[in-house]
Amino acid sequence: MSKLSIFCSMPYAIFFQPRMSHASLKVRDDGVGVCTRVTRNMNMEKLRNGYLFPEIAMRELEHMKKYPNAKVISLGIGDTTQPIPDIIASSMAEHARRLSTIEGYRGYGAEQGNKALKKAIAQTLYGDLPVKDTEIFISDGSQSDISRLQLLLGSNVTIAVQDPSFPAYIDSGVIIGQTGDFQDETSKYQNIEYMPCRPQNNFFPDLTTTAKTDVIFFCSPNNPTGHAASRKQLQQLVEFARANGSIIIFDSAYAAYVRDESPRSIYEIPGAREVAIEISSFSKFVGFTGVRLGWTVVPEELLFSNGFPVIKDFNRIICTCFNGASNIAQAGGLACLSSDGLRAVQSMVDYYKENAKILGDTFTSLGLDVYGSINAPYAWVHFPGMKSWDVFAEILEKTHIITVPGCGFGPGGEEHIRVSAFGHRECILEASRRLKNLLT
Repeated sequence: MSKLSIFCSMPYAIFFQPRMSHASLKVRDDGVGVCTRVTRNMNMEKLRNGYLFPEIAMRELEHMKKYPNAKVISLGIGDTTQPIPDIIASSMAEHARRLSTIEGYRGYGAEQGNKALKKAIAQTLYGDLPVKDTEIFISDGSQSDISRLQLLLGSNVTIAVQDPSFPAYIDSGVIIGQTGDFQDETSKYQNIEYMPCRPQNNFFPDLTTTAKTDVIFFCSPNNPTGHAASRKQLQQLVEFARANGSIIIFDSAYAAYVRDESPRSIYEIPGAREVAIEISSFSKFVGFTGVRLGWTVVPEELLFSNGFPVIKDFNRIICTCFNGASNIAQAGGLACLSSDGLRAVQSMVDYYKENAKILGDTFTSLGLDVYGSINAPYAWVHFPGMKSWDVFAEILEKTHIITVPGCGFGPGGEEHIRVSAFGHRECILEASRRLKNLLT
């Protein structure tokens, strides 16, 4: 890995939030706007920098201004690139067309989602698992559901997250008031239990040293590492939650990419219905990143400490904060769960998995340790001794390729970058060529 040296020609665009100890009706120093008497939410002040992916998009824009003629390849944010299969897009178009007719027009639907879609998810995606359609809540995506679940749980619970992990778990916890201040020396927030998930422990935390918390956020296959937890690992996680009276928020957004014996759902594990909520999404296996459609499963057996069913409170949250997913998007969801739709979707997943293999093989051929890229559309690449923002900056500067610095997923992501397999094949092959030229 010779040519990759530690340098960073692009300044870090980290914006620290200004503290406002006092609000008053006065003109701001920059002459824009007038201050009200409303005090800023103190939890927002705890957020140390801009959300990871908009910050990367800003740096990409700066790079394109610097090199206007460069062909930038984005392997950063996990945004799908293949067209939605025609059978699915046509179903949405037909539903939209029917809305222009007296017979076909529909307004508000059930906040919990289309009953036919809920049944299709239960039967097609969960099969013989004991998941009822009445336990499924259709949404506009799993990221939105993360925040709704945080609203459900409130500010008084303690949380644990994988380290590294998807930033929304932590940031939503900060905003809702579950955390203390950010600690510069550790790059961690107080009052969050960070569970190290690294190659040395097969990307699964040592639960014997993990502190008890009320809530455990767990993603498998994991974003960003791409690791799919084994059945044994998830059995240990469920047993840990049951012993401690915790609730697992299990994110299965990438379950469609699993090809080995790793569980696709937490409910494959006995006892999980008493301790786990599952969130998932149509985004990454159907290409609905812009259409927006997901779901959450809240089992009837899951109870709060006073015996009250969690599903009843979540239903209240949904009815209060959400008017239901788009009926056009839900029509697309139904189409993708048909036999023809599933075949088309599987072809798309296979395409991205081949992209992931190409990228994984590229970095491996360069002598780097690569993880993921088998059961997930991401390659997690280790650059020993280097800061991940430095690696990000040099790859961008010298190859015009966007990646994601691992430290954006938590302190455990330092020395790594995440490389997305969501891209057109010609771009993936071109990225492979550029990376080989840089690193050999």
